[in-house]
Amino acid sequence: MSPINNVHNNKLVVGLDIGSTNIICAIGHNTESNNAVKLRGISSTASSGIKKGVITNRDELINKIDKVITEAEKMADVKVDKVMISITGEHIRSLNTQAAIPLNGSSGIMEDRAIKNQDIVHVLNLAQAVTLPGDRDIIHTIPQEYIVDTIGEINNPLGMIGRRLEGRVHLVTSSTTAMTNLVSCVEELGIIVEGIVFQPLAAALSTLKKDEMELGITLVDIGTNTTNIAVFHNGAIKHSCVIPVGAANITNDIAVMLQISINEAEKIKIKFASAQSSMSSAELEISLDSNENRTPLKVPENNISKYVEARMEEIFQMVIREIMKTEIKDPLTYGIVLTGGGAELRNIIPLAKDSLGINVREGKPLNIEGTNDFAEQPHYATVMGLLLWPYHSADHMRRQKNQNLSFKFILDKIKHTIEDMF
Repeated sequence: MSPINNVHNNKLVVGLDIGSTNIICAIGHNTESNNAVKLRGISSTASSGIKKGVITNRDELINKIDKVITEAEKMADVKVDKVMISITGEHIRSLNTQAAIPLNGSSGIMEDRAIKNQDIVHVLNLAQAVTLPGDRDIIHTIPQEYIVDTIGEINNPLGMIGRRLEGRVHLVTSSTTAMTNLVSCVEELGIIVEGIVFQPLAAALSTLKKDEMELGITLVDIGTNTTNIAVFHNGAIKHSCVIPVGAANITNDIAVMLQISINEAEKIKIKFASAQSSMSSAELEISLDSNENRTPLKVPENNISKYVEARMEEIFQMVIREIMKTEIKDPLTYGIVLTGGGAELRNIIPLAKDSLGINVREGKPLNIEGTNDFAEQPHYATVMGLLLWPYHSADHMRRQKNQNLSFKFILDKIKHTIEDMF
């Protein structure tokens, strides 16, 4: 098979999910006119040099990124020169905003006329023209709904007749420093960053169904150090946030409880821990080796699971508090979808159902061809969503970018556009 260079093949798309535990690179190919994406190559490696979405060792991270991309290239038999990357961390902030414009006729007087594409762009640009601290940038401007005169809940107002157009949007912002440093690590390898995507938004794209987002559903992505939330209703994102607690907190609880190392605690969590203690054994005992400070001992599996259950219930209660902030009537018609590595904890689905009293399911990638046996688990949800983002995202930021430009250039271009308005 001869290599495909995606400089000349715009149907090739690459996703890079940079997490605190693993870095995953996936290469996909747009195969159909309906923008279906087929997986061609995927690679994963243990992460290093990043924690909680913030770079702690730049050289280590660059080496890991280089390794994972090279391995994915070999599997797909292509050369990567552009990627979509994920981002998360406590520095992420989201808000809802809106803007409206009069639909003036050729005489400059407000009158009924058809809405044009430039009207939509204008109102979205105004909606994202919010005052932010100097160290923050917008990474997503996602339309929630349009209102033409007094008629709301419009998905696409193009061609509709009216006198006034209002747009309501969901903005996701990030620390400029964290984002710039992440992009520079990738571009150090000679690879262009086409866009940055907030992790739960990418995961939602690969795991949620259209009717779920219409009637109400929440995606909860449980990562190593953070839990990311995205609430959908009426087909649009209504709320998103980052909770600074994740699967690593469970590992730390086990390590403190048993007075063992983090690595030992992680192995015990994966092999023995149950999110619901009632589904674990009180008779099965876990043997702990002796060391200079401790004699050999055995701990019942059920004892460990009680600590795990307490921490997971805490996380779920924090999730519910965030969902309630949306002030949406019946925001959880379809319940909750769990993604991320933390969603693979044993018996987490039964615990969530019992704790929350709603429907909960595991978020496996649904909307990518060729994931069977390769990328079916919930921790692949984000990277699979990155492959879909260029084709299916409603993000206004994506529409503003020019091909072959770095993400830094895109941000600068948007800043200048906003400045010109004022």
